Amino acid sequence: MLRSYLILNITDFSNLPILERWLLQTHAAETLSQLEPILERYVSYRAVPPPPSSESFCPYNWRMTEHWWRELPFRGAGLLDQGTSIAERWPENYTELLGIGGDAARTKTWQGSVDGGHPPVFAFVDYRPSEDFKGKGMTMDAGPSIRWLNAVKYPAGVSLEEGERWYLEVHAPEVCRQPGLKRFFSSKTVEPRTSPFVRISELWYDSTNAWRNAVIDSPPPYTAPPWARDARYPFLQPGIDFVSQFLLEAPTDDFKRALRPYLTTS
Repeated sequence: MLRSYLILNITDFSNLPILERWLLQTHAAETLSQLEPILERYVSYRAVPPPPSSESFCPYNWRMTEHWWRELPFRGAGLLDQGTSIAERWPENYTELLGIGGDAARTKTWQGSVDGGHPPVFAFVDYRPSEDFKGKGMTMDAGPSIRWLNAVKYPAGVSLEEGERWYLEVHAPEVCRQPGLKRFFSSKTVEPRTSPFVRISELWYDSTNAWRNAVIDSPPPYTAPPWARDARYPFLQPGIDFVSQFLLEAPTDDFKRALRPYLTTS
């Protein structure tokens, strides 16, 4: 079984009502009508407002949608060709709403930042993390948490082996010394390669204030890699090699088990 992360950002947040109605009224139901037999789980999390001073970490502002796959949905050459008899409906100007441009408009996936927008990050991982750096065995007694989701790739010209050696042997042990970091695990991305990102990591804190203390105000010393494109932690170019998102613990919507009718109040 594979798990996929779909990390989404809205270019203009005033378009939130359009995209929320499309997702909750139209898209989730259409996805289930086509893919329910091969989906084990289909949940979505609304992003929480990013903490002050987090702008340099390219925080995505809309949702992270998680699919757990019994088998892969893609057929043929088209990334979104799911082999169905009827096509899904998409909002007018969908690519502009989500900051997708160029070839990415065809695949609706990552091609790098476009005119200040941040396209969706779509990545597949194994259903269990490939590395568990800190906090394994943590229970609900540890209190509620803010999840800081990181999508990481290494700069052009840096081999996967070189980047991974720094991340696993140098960077992750230093990150584990952040004050107040409760949980830290990471997953290597796997086929199908729907984006160039090589890792999806999660770091958990008590609150956004705890995140700010750990990451901005009182960070541990870090060792920058020789190929660093940015002198500051996490030493990767935001919006190109690193994006992030802040989430709560529980999903906002569990579509497969509790898809609700879309209702408005009068």
